Amino acid sequence: MNIRSLTRGDGVVIGAAVLLFIASFLSLTGCSGTYCDSISLPSSWDSLGLGLGTYMAGVAGGALVILSRLLPAPRKVLGLDLAVVGATLTVSAAWVLLWTLIDATNSGSGLILGFVAALVLAAAAVATPQVPALQAALIPAPKPAAPGPYGAQPQDAAYGYPGAQQSFSGQPQQGQPYGGQPQPVPGGEFSPFWFAVPAPRPLFAEDGSPAPVAELAPGTWYLAVEQRGPGLVAQTQDGRRGVLQDTSGIQRG
Repeated sequence: MNIRSLTRGDGVVIGAAVLLFIASFLSLTGCSGTYCDSISLPSSWDSLGLGLGTYMAGVAGGALVILSRLLPAPRKVLGLDLAVVGATLTVSAAWVLLWTLIDATNSGSGLILGFVAALVLAAAAVATPQVPALQAALIPAPKPAAPGPYGAQPQDAAYGYPGAQQSFSGQPQQGQPYGGQPQPVPGGEFSPFWFAVPAPRPLFAEDGSPAPVAELAPGTWYLAVEQRGPGLVAQTQDGRRGVLQDTSGIQRG
């Protein structure tokens, strides 16, 4: 798992899920008058159907969405992608809280905040894969600090260089802007270089199978070891190799 694979939309999901969890402990109904100090107002936990079936279902849905982003390869539950299951739970929680709010005669802070949090949570879970602004990396990729030859340990391991696992010669090219495409060196030979992706992208097996073998995450530097048509053969920190078919917008180290 790599926290740098999280996007801005995922950050919204996390924040809304935390608010929804807090709202589950607040009062569902309002109260006015002096007698309010002597009574205990109900929260969602006075009804397990509302507490577990709605509030915690929304929180669990947000957790599944985030988990699906952190895993290197897609995971399925009963044939459904984790992100789809999570998004469905968040939408269901927002729907139930909407009608609970409409039906309430005197809404409390727990119900109002819970609905707002569930609505934002569902919107972020559904919209993140569709809205480019929400797909930007939550934690931007750091710039590499003048790494040595391939095979040598970089000055700052936090940049995500594979380090001693590699034994390639040559220096990574500096200052290549986003959108730059890999260029072969004179003589037709490919020069390995470090690169980072602007958004999560799948890494497919070299044998051409459609199932991804890994997911490249923003904020981590990977090593391009070979040109494969318009794509790149890249190697991850744990030694897995695959073909990056979409090289648009990559940042060269």
